[in-house]
Amino acid sequence: MSLWQLILLFVAQLALILMAAQLFGRLARFVGQPKVVGEMIAGVALGPSLFGWFLPAFQQSIFIPETRSWLYFGAQLGVGLYMFLVGLEFNTRLFKQHARSAISVSLAGMLVPFIVAALLCLWLLEQPGLFAPGISYFNAALFLGAAIAITAFPMLARIIYERGLANTPLGTMALAAGAIDDAAAWLILALVLASFGGGISVLLTALVGGGLYALLMLTKVRGWLQPLADRVAQQQQLQWPPFVFIMLLFVLSAWSMDWVGLHAVFGGFLLGIAIPRGLMAELLRKRLERLTILLLLPMFFTYSGLNTRLDVLGSGNLLLITLIILVCSILAKFAACWAAARWNGADNPTALAVGALMNARGLMELIIINIALNYGIIQQGLFSIMVVMAIVTTLMASPLFQWVYGRHQPKKTAT
Repeated sequence: MSLWQLILLFVAQLALILMAAQLFGRLARFVGQPKVVGEMIAGVALGPSLFGWFLPAFQQSIFIPETRSWLYFGAQLGVGLYMFLVGLEFNTRLFKQHARSAISVSLAGMLVPFIVAALLCLWLLEQPGLFAPGISYFNAALFLGAAIAITAFPMLARIIYERGLANTPLGTMALAAGAIDDAAAWLILALVLASFGGGISVLLTALVGGGLYALLMLTKVRGWLQPLADRVAQQQQLQWPPFVFIMLLFVLSAWSMDWVGLHAVFGGFLLGIAIPRGLMAELLRKRLERLTILLLLPMFFTYSGLNTRLDVLGSGNLLLITLIILVCSILAKFAACWAAARWNGADNPTALAVGALMNARGLMELIIINIALNYGIIQQGLFSIMVVMAIVTTLMASPLFQWVYGRHQPKKTAT
């Protein structure tokens, strides 16, 4: 197949991906779910689990191996830019103001899932098709714990802001706890990636290099970028030279994290946090959000969907494993966050709402399991199980939140 034929086929792939994402996204909104939930399901639907099941020859003729690397590049770029946008929206002031109560909720929301993961791995490591052959119990338990403990922080933030809860005890506690949760889960994943890569030197390089880089980004880079942010504020626009400069920093940041042995997404996230808040951050978000959300993230969901084979869960053993992981993950996260919120003085509806919000895994789950699959930490069976867990817990978030807290939410007054 010629290069032009491959390009035309890739354009057809993009058209199909965008149509599916819009269709499923609208259906999700129609039933009261966030659009991103529909887009996640659309990615799975385009893979072998649905499209490839009904029309296998047609599906394989569109998503051919020769263009898989192009789709992978777009998916990775989308994830990197998405984490950059998450970093831009990371509210460090909120984090500091409510650190005490949020830390206890977050610690509970991590400690209990890690205990559950440690117990599950005693059994799961004996099951074929889940973890990489030869993986240590320590690495398996750490990865599964991070995957169970992670929270869909961006979706959590959207629910809170859309409902006008940003300045309430619930909103501040959930946002700060979600931020701590995700930061800790990413750190643990980084440790797994580094140690799985081989040798103590690799782990030390990742820890020291990543730590120094994070320290530099969080203490110095924002100050260095402040004059540029002031200039953008004076001009009231983000011209192309500073935008290209920020994007070059994004590439350098992603490459730096990859070079020390961590994943490139950490670089995008750290740079997003380091960008000075104000007009420049807002203009960067507006310029990148549409491309990232509308085009690149659907490519990521599709790439994940092409790696997801729900048919492998049809066997009695894997179906049982799926149900056990799903139930344990939901109960561990929900109950731990609810109990910690109650212990910090929250009333029962607020504590239940915190548990409901923190229980969603969403896109963050898909990102870390794709990284784990790419690095060879997990196999196809566990990847598919965790995709199901990400979708189910994300689907639960909005209706569960509405059920436990909606009737207690103060009505908005007209302005």
